[in-house]
Amino acid sequence: MSSTTYNPKYFTVTFPQQYVAHVEINRADKMNAFIEEMWIEMRTIFDTLSTDPMVRTIILTGAGPKAFTTGLDVKAASQGLLSDNPNSPSTDPARKATHLRRHITSFQDCITSISRCEKPVIAAMHGFSLGLAVDIATAADIRLCAADTKFAVKEVDIGLAADIGTLSRLPKVVGSFGWVKEVALSARVFGAEEALRVGFVSGVFGSKDELLRGALELGGLIAGKSPVAVQGSKEILNWSRDRSVEDGLRYTSVWNSAALQTTDVSAALLSGIQKRMPRFEKL
Repeated sequence: MSSTTYNPKYFTVTFPQQYVAHVEINRADKMNAFIEEMWIEMRTIFDTLSTDPMVRTIILTGAGPKAFTTGLDVKAASQGLLSDNPNSPSTDPARKATHLRRHITSFQDCITSISRCEKPVIAAMHGFSLGLAVDIATAADIRLCAADTKFAVKEVDIGLAADIGTLSRLPKVVGSFGWVKEVALSARVFGAEEALRVGFVSGVFGSKDELLRGALELGGLIAGKSPVAVQGSKEILNWSRDRSVEDGLRYTSVWNSAALQTTDVSAALLSGIQKRMPRFEKL
């Protein structure tokens, strides 16, 4: 159990097993659709969990039986950020563009908080997982889903190009620009089997309950490893993703010149020889 207090309004944060945090989007009556306050809360949660020494893995789910999240609460957005407000302080296009750019950059950072979180994040999705759900999932490290999951990059259906992460991250997740262009330009729904086939998810489970059990099992397995090794692996993988192999190798050598001095290496080696579970210090 973490000593840090988590008491958000639109999420629940629990600790179902040692070193594993469970973050649940908790607006089930609205299909877990996001309003602006939720973006900010999510960033605060992941920024805090990132440095919580009692957390080594994070599982992200959606409350209720129907949806991980249906994405942006379009009704709320139409009255706020996306509204054509005649009472706007300025009608000058450049000033309006500056205002919008600041909002978009802030929202992008809320999603990026998942990616930059030091701890591995497992997105466990079920039901409707639309629009923003794909942005969130692509920022996570591992994606799992239930067999009933329905995905879609929905932004073109509301007159937008997806701008919070999907168009930048999804091609790198699945390695196929053609497939990404198809689903992004058509906004068509695709299911769990297709998501598994293209590599968007790495596991499909029969039901939401089975999904959660699978995510907890995987989260627990990761949490039992050296936090120095796990967090270093996430950092190096993320850094190397957008750079050449040569650059990645150089960064790894610099990173491990410090990380290899950890006592976790001897603890892991000895546990294997002695056939026991290793114990690692908090990080």
